[in-house]
Amino acid sequence: MARLFGTDGVRGLANADLTPELALSVAASAARVLAEHDRSHRPVAVVGRDPRASGEMLEAAVVAGLASAGADVLRVGVLPTPAVAHLVGALGADVGVMISASHNPMPDNGVKLFAAGGHKLPDAVEDEIEQKLAAPAHRPTGAAIGRVRDVADAEVRYVDHLLKITPHRLDGIKVVVDCANGAASVAAPDAYRRAGAEVVELHTAPDGLNINDGCGSTHLDQVRAGVLAHGADLGIAHDGDADRCLAVDAQGNDVDGDQIMAVLALAMKESGELVEDTLVATVMSNLGLHLAMREAGIALRTTAVGDRYVLEELRAGGYSLGGEQSGHVVLPAHATTGDGLLTALRLMARMAETGRSLADLAGVMRRLPQVLVNVTVADKAAVARAEAVNEAVAAVSAELGDTGRVLLRPSGTEQLVRVMVEASTHELAESAARRLAGVVSSVR
Repeated sequence: MARLFGTDGVRGLANADLTPELALSVAASAARVLAEHDRSHRPVAVVGRDPRASGEMLEAAVVAGLASAGADVLRVGVLPTPAVAHLVGALGADVGVMISASHNPMPDNGVKLFAAGGHKLPDAVEDEIEQKLAAPAHRPTGAAIGRVRDVADAEVRYVDHLLKITPHRLDGIKVVVDCANGAASVAAPDAYRRAGAEVVELHTAPDGLNINDGCGSTHLDQVRAGVLAHGADLGIAHDGDADRCLAVDAQGNDVDGDQIMAVLALAMKESGELVEDTLVATVMSNLGLHLAMREAGIALRTTAVGDRYVLEELRAGGYSLGGEQSGHVVLPAHATTGDGLLTALRLMARMAETGRSLADLAGVMRRLPQVLVNVTVADKAAVARAEAVNEAVAAVSAELGDTGRVLLRPSGTEQLVRVMVEASTHELAESAARRLAGVVSSVR
């Protein structure tokens, strides 16, 4: 059987794959497992959600499941995922539950769990929760049933935290922010205004149905148009749960997660915050980031694709900055997960501190053309073993030298091999990728 928990919790089509019955069972099992791990006190859970319509239904189920297992519930309402993670620690809770499907379309939803302190729940604990879903369980009665209360100042607590750790005021900066009609629709404009920026809001009117609908970090044309129309210094685009952000500069050029990390890494090296002068990124980060960091004397450690692997490497090495090209950026000294608002505040603070434009700052890194070809194969393992493939990769790598890169990556869910090539020109990258794809597809 497939594992219930994926890389980002339990996710699926709401009320079909992810039913209220399943959400209740997962929440109740989580509360029981936590109680068994620590019998010294009654478990406390923080529950938040993004504004999609199914979140109302699933929140009710999650709260009922937790309380039925004897956990007290602190309900924080519609807030970004990183806000829920922060509040788990700030409120001294034992577990956090975020109901969101991030950048997915509105019909989807998910249940993501955080451990005490706001950290990702370990795989072993997720497995234990899954194993005990159907197990007979004692149900508390009377005063032992969990109690539920709302945390009225949850958004203020979170924004106060962000402002406290923002190193410079944003006075003089005009920003267009696209909140994807998602969880940051109140918190992001509030945080940026309180930090001193002039804010133009886009897609901050969630109605339960319009989250991620042609807007946010997956549709940068919206924020790009806003920046150009309003003559703003930059644009920030969040996804539905605001654990990531992407940007555009004053000319409307995209600034992706790699470029954002490059700007922050240099700033943190200058301030002495960059532990061991090291940045953590995934293997999919552009070669341009590698070259820029090498030029700046910053080591770049790479992980497998996925923010969970970045987090693992950050914690294992005690590093202070990591992230993904997609805009998930983690600053472990201030957050336990990717935080799009924290990232945006740090980016704008660097602009304000230096007086430099975003285009100028992001220019430290030149993105090399990147071509990705998905090749359907009969056997991914056979491709990995094939001598012809290894020889072709070695030959192309030698041709590209220091100005290019080759990466072959099997899909985790399909019989696909992803062929990625970076080179000094798009034509070179395209030619090399097609050549390698032909070799991969010939493996039998």
